[in-house]
Amino acid sequence: ERDMDRKKIEELMEENMTLEMAQKQSMDESLHLGWELEQINRTTELSEVPQKSLGHEVNELTSSRLLKLEMENQSLLKTVEELQSAVGSVEGSSSRILKMEKENQRLSKKLGELENEISQEKQSVQNSQNLSKDLMKEKAQLEKTLEALRENSERQVSSRIKCLNAAL
Repeated sequence: ERDMDRKKIEELMEENMTLEMAQKQSMDESLHLGWELEQINRTTELSEVPQKSLGHEVNELTSSRLLKLEMENQSLLKTVEELQSAVGSVEGSSSRILKMEKENQRLSKKLGELENEISQEKQSVQNSQNLSKDLMKEKAQLEKTLEALRENSERQVSSRIKCLNAAL
């Protein structure tokens, strides 16, 4: 997308330069036509009445052409402004894309950290479950041992009582 944006920006800038050159040429033509018109006005003032109608005709044609060029110039100026606005918009989009990519990288890093944390927690839970099983086995074994010791102790007590009763 960046390459496409850059290419679009380059195309718009080239078109902008072309329009600016056309505008300059149009303005130069306008100035030249204005100068010609002024020259015609000067010559018509100095010349006789029959030439005034020809001068007047040239004057009207020149004025008409000058008006058309000024309108074209206004149109070109408007197009230049629109292109500059479009270039600004594309640059703004590129800036937003760059910010989004940075945010995406930050979130990806955070996701990796959280996944690592989850993995560690799973391992901790697994270790706790294994320890719990081992402790339960040890408890069961200790209970058996305790029961065996009680039975043995009861037998010994019972046996001693019998011995004492027999001795008496």
